[in-house]
Amino acid sequence: MRAGFVVTEVLNGFRRNITMTIAMILTTAISLGLLGGGLIIARMTDQMRDVYGDKVEVTIYLTPDQSAQDPDCRASPCTDINKQLQANTDVETIDYESQAAAYERYKQQFAGQPELLEIGTPEALSASFHVKLFDPQRYRVIAEQFDGKPGVQSVADQSAFLDRLFSLLNGIRNATIIIALIQALAALLLISNMVQIAAYTRRTETSIMRLVGASRWRTQLPFMIEAVTAGIIGAGLAILGLIGAKFLFVDKALGPVIRSGILPDIDGATLVWVSPILIAIGAGLAAVSAYVTLRLYVRL
Repeated sequence: MRAGFVVTEVLNGFRRNITMTIAMILTTAISLGLLGGGLIIARMTDQMRDVYGDKVEVTIYLTPDQSAQDPDCRASPCTDINKQLQANTDVETIDYESQAAAYERYKQQFAGQPELLEIGTPEALSASFHVKLFDPQRYRVIAEQFDGKPGVQSVADQSAFLDRLFSLLNGIRNATIIIALIQALAALLLISNMVQIAAYTRRTETSIMRLVGASRWRTQLPFMIEAVTAGIIGAGLAILGLIGAKFLFVDKALGPVIRSGILPDIDGATLVWVSPILIAIGAGLAAVSAYVTLRLYVRL
């Protein structure tokens, strides 16, 4: 089949069904834009897990009496806790902090707040074990093992806040993807309708082609190319929308948070990563919808 003929047929199809083609492109763009946003949020969540996972630790605070009586952790029950931690296969590193060391850290942390330095005393602080795990999400194992043990006042970790943060991000991602799937269904229906209308308006031409020996595939190809082209254009608009959202909204609204390192930046690598995915989905969605429609509903 000549390439010029196919291009002409595709352009004629766009011209004859311009309003429906525009509607399909915009619906596809919105759907893929939402899907791309969900994928970017999922990638950010994974990056945050990697960044914060290395910082999450479990802290075992000793009782005030134990902290004062055995400041260097040379007797039981402090040594028993240390041995149990060393024997735990979930534990990566252990760092013991005495009352004196905790007070020094307190003074450094609140060096610019004299009122807090005045009320702080070494006796008010507890000695503690700072425990880093191979898998930070298994902090509950340490809490269950040492909570209520002799010499232990409490077991604390930093994962509760991160769990809430990740739950929020996952909820936003899931909601975005659900909306994107609904939009994708609407795009599928529009593609199907567009193909049916295009085939109906050119039924005389295709009938003549079949009478002179053209194969079914040859008569279907222009319609499929129309749909795929519209899908790719929609994907391109979705990518442009994501780029615009990054520079016009994300960088301005969340710039300070990103620069402080709390949230990872949506850099060019992320946009490059998501772009071919959206193009492939847009083209594949259009091709499958057009092919199924032509096979089931259109007689060429």
